[in-house]
Amino acid sequence: MAGRIRQSDVDEVKARTNIADIVGDHVSLKSAGVGSLKGLCPFHDERSPSFHVRPQLGYYHCFGCGESGDVYTFLQKMDHVTFAEAVERLAGRIAFELHYEDGGQASDHGNRARLLAANAAAAEFFEERLSSPGAEPGRRFLGERGFDAASAKHFGVGFAPKSWDELTKHLRSKGFRDEELAAAGLVSQGDRGVYDRFRGRLVWPIRDVTGQTVGFGARRLLDDDKGPKYLNTPETQIYHKAQVLYGLDVAKRDIARSQQVVVVEGYTDVMACHLAGVTTAVATCGTSFGVDHIKVLRRVLGDDSGIGEVIFTFDPDAAGEKAAMRAFAEEQRFAAQTFVAVAPEGLDPCDLRLARGDAAVRSIIEQRTPMFEFVIRHTLSRYDLETVEGRVAALRAAAPIVADIRDPSIRPGYARELARMLGVDLAEVSRAVASAGRRDRGTATDAPAKGEAATAPATERPYSISDLPADPATRLERDALQAILQHSDILGPDLLHQAVDCRFGNQALAVVRDGIAANIDTLASPTGIDTLLADVPKPFAGLVQQLVVAPLPERTERELTAYVRGVVTALIDRELLRQKAELLGRLQRTDRADGEAYGAVQRALVLVEADRRALRSE
Repeated sequence: MAGRIRQSDVDEVKARTNIADIVGDHVSLKSAGVGSLKGLCPFHDERSPSFHVRPQLGYYHCFGCGESGDVYTFLQKMDHVTFAEAVERLAGRIAFELHYEDGGQASDHGNRARLLAANAAAAEFFEERLSSPGAEPGRRFLGERGFDAASAKHFGVGFAPKSWDELTKHLRSKGFRDEELAAAGLVSQGDRGVYDRFRGRLVWPIRDVTGQTVGFGARRLLDDDKGPKYLNTPETQIYHKAQVLYGLDVAKRDIARSQQVVVVEGYTDVMACHLAGVTTAVATCGTSFGVDHIKVLRRVLGDDSGIGEVIFTFDPDAAGEKAAMRAFAEEQRFAAQTFVAVAPEGLDPCDLRLARGDAAVRSIIEQRTPMFEFVIRHTLSRYDLETVEGRVAALRAAAPIVADIRDPSIRPGYARELARMLGVDLAEVSRAVASAGRRDRGTATDAPAKGEAATAPATERPYSISDLPADPATRLERDALQAILQHSDILGPDLLHQAVDCRFGNQALAVVRDGIAANIDTLASPTGIDTLLADVPKPFAGLVQQLVVAPLPERTERELTAYVRGVVTALIDRELLRQKAELLGRLQRTDRADGEAYGAVQRALVLVEADRRALRSE
């Protein structure tokens, strides 16, 4: 077993890693000013971005839920790995050779890392076997659906041989143990021992948002295969089907750029969409589209502005309509607008591409129907609108749908559309919608008012920016510390030393100032913030991290320099003014007859005024 990784290597890997690249695999980040990025927090569900990243300093903080840390913390919390595994993963990413205190090598038995490695080896095995003679049924299946070898290669499609344990033997030869293969969901246990889970099937690797293979989906091909049509990896430590979307690893960049995602129903549909030019397509893996999928997509979409689009494609049959209604039940979790795209003649995107070409696939996406319109029409279709009773019942069923529309600017339009569909007066529909809205509000459970929260006493919680009072004096101290922590290089040693000598009125910020003063010579080094965090009392570490990450108000480099120097200068000027006031008071109290003491105070006043003039001339 390897020993502890040398601290110098831990620091070096962190210094060479851009935290924005790692966080960006999970969250769509946008500029929040010079050197600052923001996005939707991956640790809690939110509509407006409160998750900030400061790449230059290597830290993140969410001002919504309070999660914060560095790149190692992020990987540990997102991917559930140990600290050592996080360091080893990032070291591998930049091809950095780690050294251990006992001279050993990296441990290869970390559970999660081993499962990922086993899946990666299995994916390579399946992909190679697709070109073997026994994989002809798989190649024929792909060819009949319009996918050539290049398409299969792009998506990593492979073939599981019709063998009892060919994959098992192959992975054993790579050093994997049977218990690891079982934990990864690659093998099953029977009376005759361990055997391959996937046999005689076409196999798609299921990758997480970072591109790591976490599981597989396998399609039945052979007549003597009595298993289900699609067989997926079971739930494992690394594969949770409710949180994984097939194709997201290849679609995430275009999703973030276009602020559009297309949710289809199968692996071949994803492939067909991408090949047809709809490169934002993803699919669920053996489960219905649910809340956890929404959380993943919202982070990739950067779903906070309301201008994004989520387009669902469903088969035009009973199952498809049922899936559409399930999606509608979660619609309000998106800030983006939601739509439904249904292909004609019962064709899914893969069949549509075969029958009518790439343009037809793009066309159904372009001609999508707003989700609310689709659901209203679906709801009305259940009633006989030729009768008064049917129209009344339909209105009663459809009114809550219109009332639930979160955008008040489009709600009246749907009320008019519903009145037209039913052939009744708009006033009647408006009354029904208003009544439905009141009923919904009346059944809501009691909740704290906006801004209220159930919190522990302040003495039991870490200090936070949100705890600071809003008076101008405290704000100046806070802003100055932010500038010092984030851009000490702009200030230079003279201003920096003057700033940390200033008195602070807020005691929490004074502790941070003292920490900076104690570590002032190393503050600008790659590990300067780490050293400071280790030095301040634990309840204040979170406050330091927030000050490190909180965005500054200026947007350009020139404005940033002026702001940083300006706010720190204002803090120093305040201190000099305080010193002047103290000296003037002392001068009044000093007897003029004591010429030496009186002169000393006067000379001190002259020096303070000179310092103020010099400060203002910079």
